[in-house]
Amino acid sequence: MATISRPSRALFRFSGAEAQKLLFDVVTGRLLAEPGPAIWWALLSPQGKIQAEGLASFEDGAFWLDVDRSVADSFLKRMRMYKLRAAVEIADLRDSHAVGWDGGKPLTRVIGTVAEAAAWAPADDRHAASRIAAGLAEQGTDFAADAVFPHDIGMDLLGGVDFKKGCYIGQEVVSRMQRRGTARRRPVIVSGVEAPMETPIKVGGRDAGSVGAAVDGKAVAIVRLDRFDGGAVTVADRPVTVTLPDWATYRLGESPAAD
Repeated sequence: MATISRPSRALFRFSGAEAQKLLFDVVTGRLLAEPGPAIWWALLSPQGKIQAEGLASFEDGAFWLDVDRSVADSFLKRMRMYKLRAAVEIADLRDSHAVGWDGGKPLTRVIGTVAEAAAWAPADDRHAASRIAAGLAEQGTDFAADAVFPHDIGMDLLGGVDFKKGCYIGQEVVSRMQRRGTARRRPVIVSGVEAPMETPIKVGGRDAGSVGAAVDGKAVAIVRLDRFDGGAVTVADRPVTVTLPDWATYRLGESPAAD
């Protein structure tokens, strides 16, 4: 399969003697200075909400992180603020590099120069369809900045949060949620959607969450699990079907532990 362009992604490169330490102290994932598969990560607010999320890898002596373009400016501003006087160079690669997808798992990517990306296939819905089928929510199409916790999109179950590495921005909130089992919202796959992003999903007429952008009638929704009590599930007054991702350890109808 030819590489498909993903123009919604913005790329940044972090290099320098203290680049790993900066990222280790700030983002949720365990980013190591060694080549390997891309790691899912998030930059959180002090209150534990996701400000930016994406994939990160280490190549050519630097860390390469991508984010949704809607939060690229704020991400760069925050990272420069956290950098202070550390020996880190943050390069904004939006004009020189591009992000694509080669048909592998949804949480993978291809990086190339703008010249290389000119030969890629134009953007289409195939990556989104693959991501939705896997039950993976993505910033920009499924949720906005400062709207969800990492647990709400399953980052705790898919390696996007390192619970052993110690402090990072928002760590106290996320660790408490993990320790106490108080996650209320989780991603589900909704079929039969004929409504735009952010349309409420209702159970027995009661709001349970909202759907992300749909592809061929399917979308990821971030929902309150405890709202699924057997009532009719609808989106824009139309019946829909809800299923759990294959990787889910949660179930519809379950209630979080008391905080």
